[in-house]
Amino acid sequence: MTHIIINQMRIYLSAVIKTFFGISILSILFSSCVPIKKQIYLQTKGDSTKSEFTNQKIYNHKLQIGNNIYVKVFSIDEKSYEFFNLGYGASGNLYYDAAVYLNSYYVDSEGYVELPFLGKVFVRGMTIEEAKNTIQTEIDKYLNKTTVIVKLVNYTISVVGEVNRPGQYKIYQDKINIFEVLGLAGDLTTYAKRDDIVLVRKSEKNTRVYHIDLLSENLLESDYYYLMPDDIIYVKPVGGKNFAFSTFPYTLVISSISLALAIFALLK
Repeated sequence: MTHIIINQMRIYLSAVIKTFFGISILSILFSSCVPIKKQIYLQTKGDSTKSEFTNQKIYNHKLQIGNNIYVKVFSIDEKSYEFFNLGYGASGNLYYDAAVYLNSYYVDSEGYVELPFLGKVFVRGMTIEEAKNTIQTEIDKYLNKTTVIVKLVNYTISVVGEVNRPGQYKIYQDKINIFEVLGLAGDLTTYAKRDDIVLVRKSEKNTRVYHIDLLSENLLESDYYYLMPDDIIYVKPVGGKNFAFSTFPYTLVISSISLALAIFALLK
């Protein structure tokens, strides 16, 4: 009789262990998987077959207090060239961030940059092209046949959250879109919430928060497809990640399975 009871308990425990183990595996899988549909960028809506997008909302950065600009003047007169480009050196070695910064011109609290010979030139609120034209006009008062180059000194965009390489990235081009920046950050992780990317954008007066849906192809024509200097991108995690890695009781599951196996071995 005792032998029969032990066999029944053994069968019962074996069934319980298998069931419990199966439920645990399924719970982990379902809690940690993100549907493929939630990972595909630029999805079409309905039966749309649109393949050409025009972003007419691109706007150029307007110079603000605290910006630094690179200014270089080219002239057929060697002496004029050297005078207007003081500090750059004959080799033009501007490849290091510190060198770029030290050889740039700072937009002061009143919106001016102070240039050699010309003195203060007001540039606040201007685009780079407008600042270039303004400086060119000032130089033309004194010299003929000169060409002015103006660029915004390397600015930064920060990417944090569910990306493979979060950090602050220096940008060396006039404009950059959100996919290019995410590419610099090694793309999003599996647990990134792609339909609600947070963009933090500041101006002289305030800071605003925008929400971007990478899953929609409409992004290509939105105001936030192209990023601006000092933008911050925050990629939120999906809810499943928190459950899979924080809430799910791994310790309890493992200890329970271990106890059941010990009892099963003892009865055997």
